[in-house]
Amino acid sequence: MTENIAVPSVSTITRLSPAKLNLFLHITGKRADGYHNLQTVFRLLDWGDYLHFSVSNDAVISTIASELTSNQFCHQLLILDGAESITISIEDNLIFKAARALLAFAIQSNTLPEQLAKVHITLDKHLPMGAGLGGGSSNAATTILVLNELWQLNFTCDELIKIGATVGADVPIFIFGQDAIAMGIGEELTTIELPDQHYLVLTPNAHVNTAKLFAHPKLQRDIAPLSVATIQNQYADYVQTLTTPYHNVFTLVVTSLAPAVADALSYLQGLEAQTLSTARMTGSGSAVFLPLDASVATNKKTCGEVDCKCALCRVYRWKLKIAHITFRFLII
Repeated sequence: MTENIAVPSVSTITRLSPAKLNLFLHITGKRADGYHNLQTVFRLLDWGDYLHFSVSNDAVISTIASELTSNQFCHQLLILDGAESITISIEDNLIFKAARALLAFAIQSNTLPEQLAKVHITLDKHLPMGAGLGGGSSNAATTILVLNELWQLNFTCDELIKIGATVGADVPIFIFGQDAIAMGIGEELTTIELPDQHYLVLTPNAHVNTAKLFAHPKLQRDIAPLSVATIQNQYADYVQTLTTPYHNVFTLVVTSLAPAVADALSYLQGLEAQTLSTARMTGSGSAVFLPLDASVATNKKTCGEVDCKCALCRVYRWKLKIAHITFRFLII
């Protein structure tokens, strides 16, 4: 037990909990522990949920000679609002699990401060669940980063990534906080410099169980692994368009099981000739996206026609309405 007392210097912190896109996603084999080795490039977006952390400096919990477990500490230290529609029990929420993992690591490493301030966390949810955008994992990572700061635990980024990996495979990338090449189960991260990009993201109202996807006989699990250098040097083969061998192995399976995802992807594929880019799915779905050029962000028309009613220009002006497909349109 350390002698320091964690008294935060700020009473409120608000942080973006960003979404991610997988520009491609390969499975390169099954591990001895039953998990699968992956290769992907993560792209972090300036869009996501928001987490608000309010500290009660006059409400602290003593950790001296305490026999409380990390789970018991969490119940005393945290109040979580805004997550009621996500999980019935607070213990099932990734925000709570992240805080518990952080405290468990501090207890194990004997670095827990003598006192910890209570923290009220409010989740302002914008990312749809089960969309492959990393919402829950991002919430967990943001919680780990902010509580490490508020409680003055002073763990390094590598230590926080190690903690995050115990919570979920996508948590490390959000702690890493940069676009990255990911290998292993997602915890082996290498920074990659990518050009600025905007995206049209569709989020169909569909979800396919991840375990069902991994068990599907048509899922490709043996793609030849690529070196980090190859992925770095061939970024033009997956940033705007997808060129062999780059693809998302889950796309074939998900679109066969979820017609809404197939419809959304098909619609974006109809815009590819105009955007000169490749529509694709992120993660294991259900969200699909299309890379766009900078004119989209400024709502500029590309065809030169006055008041053009073509599909792409209508998307650019945020006026697109489709009767037979129900999903959200987001330009990021």
